[in-house]
Amino acid sequence: MSAGEKLFGRWRSQPANPLPVALEVAPQVSSGLQLLLDPTGQVLRLSGPLRHQLATPATADRRLAGYLTPNSRVVVEGEPADWQGQTLDLDFVGIDGTVHTRGWAQHQAEGWVLQVFDVGDLLVERGQQHDRSQFQRLLADMAERLRLTSLQRLDEVVAEQLHGIASQCQLPGVAMLLRDVEGGQWRVFADWLRPGDLTLWPGETRVNRNLAGLDSHGLLDTDLLAPAVGCLVPYRENQGVAAWLLCALPPGGVPPALREQGTSLFAALMGPVLARLAERDHRHQLERLETLQGLMGTGWWEFFPERDSLQLAPGLAEALGTEQQLALQDWLALIHPADRVELQSRLRDVQRGHELMLSVRLHNLDTPVWYRIQGKVLDGDRIRRVVGMMLDISDIKNQQQQAAAAHKRLDNVIASSPAVIYVQRYAEGALQPSFFSDSLRPLLGWTLEDCQDGELAQWVHPDDRDGYFQRTRQLLREGAVRSRYRLRDKQGNYHWLLDEARLLRDDLGMPVEAVGLWLDVTEATAASELVRQSEERYRILVEDSPAMICRYRPDLTLTFGNQPLARYLECTTEQLPGINLGNWLSGEQREAFLLRLATLTPQQPVSAAEINLQLPGREHAWWVWSDRGVFDERGQLIEIQAVGRDNTEVRRTQQQLTQSAKMATLGEMATGLAHEINQPLNVMRMAIVNVLKRLGNGDVQIDYLQDKLNRIDAQVQRAARVVDHMRVFGRRSEIEMQLFNPKVAVEGTLSLLSEGMKGKGVELRVPAMTLDVQVRGHVDQLEQVLINLMVNARDALLSKREGNRELEPWIETTGESDDEKVRLYVQDNGGGIPPRLLEKIFEPFFTTKPVGVGTGLGLSVSYGIIENMGGRLSVVNTEEGARFCIELPIAHPELEASTP
Repeated sequence: MSAGEKLFGRWRSQPANPLPVALEVAPQVSSGLQLLLDPTGQVLRLSGPLRHQLATPATADRRLAGYLTPNSRVVVEGEPADWQGQTLDLDFVGIDGTVHTRGWAQHQAEGWVLQVFDVGDLLVERGQQHDRSQFQRLLADMAERLRLTSLQRLDEVVAEQLHGIASQCQLPGVAMLLRDVEGGQWRVFADWLRPGDLTLWPGETRVNRNLAGLDSHGLLDTDLLAPAVGCLVPYRENQGVAAWLLCALPPGGVPPALREQGTSLFAALMGPVLARLAERDHRHQLERLETLQGLMGTGWWEFFPERDSLQLAPGLAEALGTEQQLALQDWLALIHPADRVELQSRLRDVQRGHELMLSVRLHNLDTPVWYRIQGKVLDGDRIRRVVGMMLDISDIKNQQQQAAAAHKRLDNVIASSPAVIYVQRYAEGALQPSFFSDSLRPLLGWTLEDCQDGELAQWVHPDDRDGYFQRTRQLLREGAVRSRYRLRDKQGNYHWLLDEARLLRDDLGMPVEAVGLWLDVTEATAASELVRQSEERYRILVEDSPAMICRYRPDLTLTFGNQPLARYLECTTEQLPGINLGNWLSGEQREAFLLRLATLTPQQPVSAAEINLQLPGREHAWWVWSDRGVFDERGQLIEIQAVGRDNTEVRRTQQQLTQSAKMATLGEMATGLAHEINQPLNVMRMAIVNVLKRLGNGDVQIDYLQDKLNRIDAQVQRAARVVDHMRVFGRRSEIEMQLFNPKVAVEGTLSLLSEGMKGKGVELRVPAMTLDVQVRGHVDQLEQVLINLMVNARDALLSKREGNRELEPWIETTGESDDEKVRLYVQDNGGGIPPRLLEKIFEPFFTTKPVGVGTGLGLSVSYGIIENMGGRLSVVNTEEGARFCIELPIAHPELEASTP
């Protein structure tokens, strides 16, 4: 409570009885102002501290109105008797301004005493309270308007609020400056100008001045409005100044209201404005994110470990056909089982700080749908939330699979091609070999490493070397070349090669690499040279050649044949035309022959193969056959020239060697087979003895006799199966390879070896095999390989056990397959093969057995058998012992039938 209030309250609490004192006597007070008046209102005397603050009236008139301001004179109109009982609010003219007072008139004797007190502080506080109330109403109205307005009308509403700020702070114009996201400059977002002051702002909305360096909490003078006077009010956030209030100042300078309230008003305005702008930016960002997710087939996901649940983006949930909120197990159920366990494991790893990146397939879909899942833990998150994205990569995966399939087909074509396909890399004006197909080694015996550092040019025949270098220059100049030259192989022999190559360039036309092929045309070149020299010499050469030379049409009908071919077919050369070669081929051989001819083209007219003929009254014959197609001007195959040689003796020798190894294997198994047959014989003998004993006692029942006879019959069948399988195994292999399941060979091997292994104390471990594939070859030869591997393992184990009686020997046979290969493993616990012998283990006549035991051909023959079936036999050492692997290509009859 102020001093005026205290005194005013104390005087009002006194009784209002008139004082019977003389007119010239006035009460003595220590505060306020006391005026002694006569009945007409003339001032007789002044007393009290406030009298020193009053100004002297301008006239000699001593009436009370002469001391008051004009607005207070109406309050004391009339005589003092009229004022009695009223509270008087009077403003006196003071020396330094108006003196605000409040008091009352009291009768004393024959006069009146006007007692007043200073209430200026009360009025100031009331004004301030009124201003604060009005200021709070303005802030509340400003926040409410900004909260309710739409983002489209935000700048208009901000301009209205700027009008309120200008009015409150008595400014002719204000403008809000925000940073331009694109260029980083400040621009006018909204403004208000008093009518008639339209020339205050610059002509452009952008402020061509960098205000980033201005960092202040108070008002800053600015020359942005020059020649007008202006100032800047900053609004700061954590990152610094976020906005400026540009104020046009009146002629008197900065108004006090701007200094007192401007910063608060601007802060109250900018908080909601920036929040609404951030809301707009966030909404735009979400719209862009949703659009991009829809276009890219992706969406975000978030995993909550404490709830074991996920939340998916709306577009992602719709694409997956599920809810936005779902449990972890429900999400994993959408993933293909082949990828589910790995995803669950990676998700646990990502919670420990690892990043997640995995490609998975969706489950129960006719067409495979692939998604790439990425995710990581949010940094600084107490509950370690995991967020990530799921991107549909089905198109990419399908393209990768198609590219991989095309690459495999190309690799197969390159590997099976009789020509040598090569790639030469362009480097500093020269071509360096960087790739050769697998047919290089059979043709020339060289490898890619042998062709580096200019060695390739040294193998060209000296007479053809100039042409070879000219070929390279023409290739670099024209981009394509076709040439012939002779190339020396590793044995020192020269081959005529047809070289066709093309140069590949980049987008700028610079050479990158050359791709071409070598076709061995040695025989064709020699024949052409002979033809050019003399037709007679050519005919003599053909007739006297030990090779079989002929010409035939695409339907295999002969049009010409030389004498060696006629002698082989037991006819004359005149009888050869009209004979069809297909008559001596099996259906499968004939179909393969015709398919090979269908691959001949004018660009690749040469093909080679080994064919098998079934000659009447004679054994099968094997020919190594080379064809060269003859084409017309339209590229149609009209005739084939062929050269062949008899390879029957080589084949027979290989078969005899294989059969000898097989018989040697049978000999090694003789003891086990004898035990296998002796076992059912002992059972039958015991059954017969028991029956005879019952007959001697006269105590024979039909059921007992029938049971014994059935047991004898079962043992006879068991022995017969062993003998039959041994007889089948001992026969020569079929001429042509057949399709069979490799599991059959494993079962046949076990039927021959299982009892013998048990008799030797060797445990056979054969887990159940689920092989449902086929390979092409001879089932008995695969049995021979398995028997050889298992017998070798048995011998090694028995030898090992002689020095270690605690050894419990075992042999394990397992199998597995993928899309391309089937693998059979034979493993033992015999300690393995010495590392220095691993490289020699498949060499002929190499053996680790004692002298007189074994031929040293078992593994060598086995290696050749698997190689003839298109597979590979290998061995490695494990912790337990040696592990042999038989790897065979899976046959696909449906694909072979559809191959053109």
